[in-house]
Amino acid sequence: MPERAGAPLVLNADTEQKVIELIEAEEGATHRFKGRLAAFITAVAIAVSLFHLYGAIQVIPAQFFRTAHVALILFLAFLLFPVARRYRNRSMWWDWLFALAGLSTFVYVLIEGWNFAYRAIEPTTLDVVMGTMLILLLIEATRRTTGWVMVFVISSFLIYAFVGPWLPQPWTHRGYDVARLAATMYMTVDGVYGTAVDVSSSLIILFCIYGAFLQFSGAGKFFLDFSFAAMGSKPTNAGRTVVLASFLLGGPSGSGVATTVTIGSVAYPMLKKAGYPKNPAGGLLAAGGLGAIISPPVLGAAAFIIAEFLRISYLDVIQMAIIPTLLYYLSLFLMVEFDARKYGNVSAVVDNPLSLWQLTKTFWFHFLSLVAIIVYMMWGYSPTASVFWATVTAFGVSFLHRDSALLPYELFQVRGNSVKAAWANVRDSGLARALREGTVGMLNVGVTCAAAGIIVGVVTLTGLGLKFSSIVIGYAEVFARGFVALFGAVGLSPGEAVFANTRLLFTTIFTALIVWIVGLAVPVTASYIICAVVAAPALIKLGVPDYAAHMFIFYYAVLSEVSPPTALSPFAAAAITGGDPYRTTLQSWKYVLPAFVVPFMFVLDPAGIGLLLRIAPGGTAWDVVWVTLAALVGICALAAGAQGWLFRRTIKAERGLLIVAGLLLVYTTVFTATLGVLCIAAAALSQHLRRNRVDPAPGVSAA
Repeated sequence: MPERAGAPLVLNADTEQKVIELIEAEEGATHRFKGRLAAFITAVAIAVSLFHLYGAIQVIPAQFFRTAHVALILFLAFLLFPVARRYRNRSMWWDWLFALAGLSTFVYVLIEGWNFAYRAIEPTTLDVVMGTMLILLLIEATRRTTGWVMVFVISSFLIYAFVGPWLPQPWTHRGYDVARLAATMYMTVDGVYGTAVDVSSSLIILFCIYGAFLQFSGAGKFFLDFSFAAMGSKPTNAGRTVVLASFLLGGPSGSGVATTVTIGSVAYPMLKKAGYPKNPAGGLLAAGGLGAIISPPVLGAAAFIIAEFLRISYLDVIQMAIIPTLLYYLSLFLMVEFDARKYGNVSAVVDNPLSLWQLTKTFWFHFLSLVAIIVYMMWGYSPTASVFWATVTAFGVSFLHRDSALLPYELFQVRGNSVKAAWANVRDSGLARALREGTVGMLNVGVTCAAAGIIVGVVTLTGLGLKFSSIVIGYAEVFARGFVALFGAVGLSPGEAVFANTRLLFTTIFTALIVWIVGLAVPVTASYIICAVVAAPALIKLGVPDYAAHMFIFYYAVLSEVSPPTALSPFAAAAITGGDPYRTTLQSWKYVLPAFVVPFMFVLDPAGIGLLLRIAPGGTAWDVVWVTLAALVGICALAAGAQGWLFRRTIKAERGLLIVAGLLLVYTTVFTATLGVLCIAAAALSQHLRRNRVDPAPGVSAA
């Protein structure tokens, strides 16, 4: 039987197991219980989702809501995540002990009432014991859900808090004992129950529930089918389908690996038929999955924390993400266009049972669910209320088609239905599964946010953020003075402005490296939180707007999804395509490279904040247009340079000119922009002069 493009790929047992392991590496390996224990955990997870949905429309004091959130997350995390692999799918007594201990951290706060927060300066012995227990429980839960690296990072910060008096300058500080640390972490909003947990309890879990409602109502499948049907049968349709599907699926999911696997298992047969080699196909799938973390309306979990750190609305964060997201997907579309020529792609006809018109006519209402959040925010609702009502909207519109209904139609046919049968229908319905997965799907993120509160608490207590920023700026000054000295050696004398700009450039490069290195070992959310409190002050101190600094750090934290040794999205894609994991990772870097030069524009160029839809003091709306056009041209040049193809296959000199042009357009002065355009023109002229030369056949040099 011929292979049907767009049909789900049937993975062999080894490949499927490898993909599952990679997903678990990001989201944690959970028990898969059956029987009464599974029913109990499902009931608790549903109750947790309902509790947070209730908290979205009713005011619950933060002291009790946040502590309840962390306690419930810990309770489920210890019951669902095994202490070690050999105990997988086995409920052990210590898991219940840890789970109940986690729950007791809320019960204790509930019993103590308002007096609890008032005595944070002079905690009782029992307060210290409970605070210490909370820290230890979070460290263990982090180990189970995220791995040892995050535990090492948390432990390093805690040790730093203890040994401050014995450290050399500029790292020294007064030092803190167990009582002070435990009280800060447990009894104030400067520790565990700070910004990250506030966002986790009020937004992240609600967006996870919303995403689960979309998934179980069939919206995800509709977006995938819509993408296949919309792209037609041109040679570029295979790559375009991956890009469009990643945008539509990624927006509501916010998960890079999940989007990569979902699209890859369906789209790889079409990519293969179109002519993509294994490694480039995996790289494109991973790059598409990466877009899930930067795509409105959901973005990744870190985006919610940006809003809270900056004290701005989540709608503002979405607004700032619009142009960078469009540029990211534009770069992928350009890469796909070059792929079609580079690999000699052929048409891959998609055999969909429904046409684009039939799909849209039948399941149009899924688009309402997707845009509902934005609509509610524009009507003036808070982000929390918006996602609540968007979830209600997704639930309501699901009944517009029998196949999408989150409760079976049979439930409403009262005649002949017993109460027991009705309950069975509810228990097995999409609604129950969505409520369960909404909570279970965010356990690792919830634990990470709570554990990151320990790091934030230590940074706040010790003033590490300001110390670290001074150190980074100091190193940047050394490099900047060396760079300026090179000008002096050839008889030039650059002014103070050149030194300041060079110092900012090196500070930005060092910040990007720090975020990238941290992101190699920890998830995106944790990477952003750590670097936001440690590295962002350096950029802000040099005059970069705070929102630009945080968006820069966010985009580079996202690189952890495609950066070895934790390049989970490319590794998952390689498992599906059968390619080499590391070659696939390099290919994914090639696909994302143009778009990840864009964040430098927010920081280095005062007009660059136009990409965030902001206007610099004294600027005009034209600055937004100008910097967007410069970024567009720069991305086109970088995409052509990365792919080694402009109008035809490039030679090394042409490729170098295109890459240099893209980098020059990062700083949008008239001089650099003109020089960048001249480099592009030189590359184009070179290609024109070589127009009669015969290139190698397409695909010969494909990786």
